[in-house]
Amino acid sequence: MFSQSDIIQIEGKGLDLQTVEQQLANFRLGFPFVQLSSAATPGNGISTIEDAEAHSLAEAYDQKIRGRGVMKFVPASGAASRMFKHLFEFREQLQTDPTMLDSLLEDKSFNSVAYFFEHLKEFAFYADLTNIPVEKRQRWGSNYLGVLNALLDEDGLAYANLPKGLLKFHRYGDGPSRSSLEEHLVEAALYATDNKKVASVHFTVSPEHLNKSHQRVEEVQEVYERRYNIRYNVSYSIQKPSTDVIAVDMNNQPFRESDGSLHFRPGGHGSLIENLNDLQGDIIFVKNIDNIVPDRLKGPGVLYKKALGALLLELQEKIFRILAVIEGSGLSQRRLSEIAYYCRQELSLCFPAHFQHMDIQTKVVMLRRLLNRPIRVCGMVKNVGEPGGGPFWVKGIDGNLSLQIIESSQVDFNNPEQKKIFGESTHFNPVDLVCGVRDYKGSFFNLPDFVDSGSGFISSKSKDGKMLKAQELPGLWNGAMAHWTTIFVETPLITFNPVKTINDLLRPEHLGE
Repeated sequence: MFSQSDIIQIEGKGLDLQTVEQQLANFRLGFPFVQLSSAATPGNGISTIEDAEAHSLAEAYDQKIRGRGVMKFVPASGAASRMFKHLFEFREQLQTDPTMLDSLLEDKSFNSVAYFFEHLKEFAFYADLTNIPVEKRQRWGSNYLGVLNALLDEDGLAYANLPKGLLKFHRYGDGPSRSSLEEHLVEAALYATDNKKVASVHFTVSPEHLNKSHQRVEEVQEVYERRYNIRYNVSYSIQKPSTDVIAVDMNNQPFRESDGSLHFRPGGHGSLIENLNDLQGDIIFVKNIDNIVPDRLKGPGVLYKKALGALLLELQEKIFRILAVIEGSGLSQRRLSEIAYYCRQELSLCFPAHFQHMDIQTKVVMLRRLLNRPIRVCGMVKNVGEPGGGPFWVKGIDGNLSLQIIESSQVDFNNPEQKKIFGESTHFNPVDLVCGVRDYKGSFFNLPDFVDSGSGFISSKSKDGKMLKAQELPGLWNGAMAHWTTIFVETPLITFNPVKTINDLLRPEHLGE
């Protein structure tokens, strides 16, 4: 199937033939649907904590991180172009037929173009629009098209070609507006600072946005260092070419460019498990670039971030003690049963029905395998209809249950029972994770070892007028972390404020002071 030049191209990306052949097999066979057992709910897979307990945990966190490497990991490679979909459509229709203006502005709902223009002055980027040189503004005009051209196009603010991290999100009465990238720097200073007063932040960015992101951080870094009396350690990475996935035509044959070369596509955010694996941090917070609020609302988020961090550290200490115990000798069946009971009650781990009848050595092997894994504590908010993953009990191929974050694409909605279980979910995953990536001996786990390679997603795309199939790797917080020790904790809804469209910045949670 592959020529010598194909093999050179494959190896040049850091891939091997076996990996590419497995990718092709995934296209032919598809990915199996997960088997949902039940939705994880409070008392059944999701823990709840009151505000008083959260404050107590936050105080404990400040003590427990002394001497630990703490880091914030922010996936920030997505382009912002999808945020402006309704504006692009409006501009194209208006350019085609200017007489349509009144009808195009009839819809006054929150996500409408009319609402965008009516509240234009409330956006954090409005001042930048007015600061565009007069000669440019005169060329564009002051009408609707002029505003959109100034906002979206390359010789204006170029918002359509920037990553979300560089868009102005929030206004401040006592200072300049901030981009979402800056807001994450501020948040890191509040909970991801070690005892040496160093706040470590890692952004994953697209190659074309790397220089601009780095430049923006350099422009503001010193300001926030002085304000919060800390130093920043900011690093960046791009998605590795070795995580790209070959594309195929509609007959599952390798899709080729006009020059005959193979066509590869990025493997989705699941590829970032490799970037996460490269970081040298004991405790790593994960949060999306667009889920950030201004200072006046940061309090609950910081409080619960620290609480989740403390829960992770407490669990880690207990698990490490257990692993040290089972490394020794002289364990009794009774002691192993006590350990298994703790694992069921506190870690939501499930054991096969015949576990009690196993001999001591077999039990030790199973416990070591189940406990010596990366740990993640995941914040879960009540479901308010947002699309995306949720917490579920899932039955594995071995018949055992585990807690997983599941996306709708992983569920067989033609199966009435599975559809019913998915609809019973009460909570939503806002990508609010705290990760422990060292083992009990202090070594870093190799995170790709804990990926469920049998999960993924296949979609249809087009290139140069031809249809193709694309494949995404197991998602970062679902399939890529499927074999981690997982704890779900309910967090307040205020901790989830994503910006999916530009109009979302007009919600009360994002408006300026």
